[in-house]
Amino acid sequence: MKHSVKAPSVGESISEVSILKWTKKNGQAVKNGDLILEIESDKATVEIVAEATGQLTILQPEGARVPVGEVIGVIDDSVQGSVDASAPAAPTKAAPSVSSPAVAAASDTALAMGPAARKTLAESGLSASQVTGTGKDGRITKGDILGAVQAAPAAGVPSAPLSAPMTRPATLPTREGDRRVPMSNLRARIAERLVQAQHTAAILTTFNEVDMSAVMRVRNERKEAFKAKHGVPLSFMSFFTRASVEALKLIPEVNASVDGRDMIYHDYQDIGIAVGTERGLVVPVVRGAGTMGFVEIEKKIGELAIKARDGKLSIPDMSGGTFTISNGGTYGSLLSTPILNPPQSGILGMHKIQERPVAINGKVEIRPMMYLALSYDHRLIDGKGAVTFLVHLKDFLENPEKLKLDF
Repeated sequence: MKHSVKAPSVGESISEVSILKWTKKNGQAVKNGDLILEIESDKATVEIVAEATGQLTILQPEGARVPVGEVIGVIDDSVQGSVDASAPAAPTKAAPSVSSPAVAAASDTALAMGPAARKTLAESGLSASQVTGTGKDGRITKGDILGAVQAAPAAGVPSAPLSAPMTRPATLPTREGDRRVPMSNLRARIAERLVQAQHTAAILTTFNEVDMSAVMRVRNERKEAFKAKHGVPLSFMSFFTRASVEALKLIPEVNASVDGRDMIYHDYQDIGIAVGTERGLVVPVVRGAGTMGFVEIEKKIGELAIKARDGKLSIPDMSGGTFTISNGGTYGSLLSTPILNPPQSGILGMHKIQERPVAINGKVEIRPMMYLALSYDHRLIDGKGAVTFLVHLKDFLENPEKLKLDF
């Protein structure tokens, strides 16, 4: 019996995934439960294990972008154990019963492609089933793929929104010294969501500044004991997360979302923490932050940061979220206007702490100051609510004893 290996569904609104790496070779014997490949979506890397024991036939190469649900491999349990696990990969045609005859034929043709055509197909965002081969025995050539890419908009060749920037014919001229590199799924998804936010929300940004003297004093006094007792550092992010949670409770519309003509208010605070990685920006979520103290927040942020660094964030790690905090100050940013993370209606931008002269009780003093920026959806949040949110946030940070310091 032949068991299909399909591109998995890895989250809402995700219509295609990339084959990051096959951990088993074409024609190799695999066991039920063996890790056979890694799939990359715009949000995370997902490991796929074999659901049967037998011989693996690979139908889509590494780097290929495939629609969710497409058959990308087959495990034949009638020939289990008959192939040396160390044997090099060899092209093997898919059995007709993999899926429909059309899918099987497309898979056969994909396996027969030359290296240049296979690479071009992977970069195009199309699957083999979307290209008509004109080579010998219906083999797909590089020219066939380029022709399909150019004809895709006119002929209605189906493609996922993420691949649109990659399948559009090149319009910018290049010269010697230029390099054209396809976007990764993650980078393309980031681009799509940022444009979506600009087109679907009435984004406005309001600013304030906070004197970080009190937070810095508390942190400096307690950070060594905190780390010795709890095993995690005491960072500024936990202060901002706790202060944001308390401010969101006072101004609940900043924690809400717009859904058509409805407003959805969330009676909990799931805080997204924007993290820059080598693959791009990701926003893991500290779920239930509204009920957490400093220790729980620091441990959760540390856990998510490690997973983000190692590319191990799961779909649940990045799903949901009612409000986001972005710390551009770690890169030296003095002031910025963050973009909303849909469907959220608010995002807080933290910035570089810089000593500046300020007036304190009629005298000029040098204080460690930070600019705060709140970008918000004006469809839901009025200017009064946005400004008041930042005023409350400033008050909590300048008087951290109000945050119930539990360490």
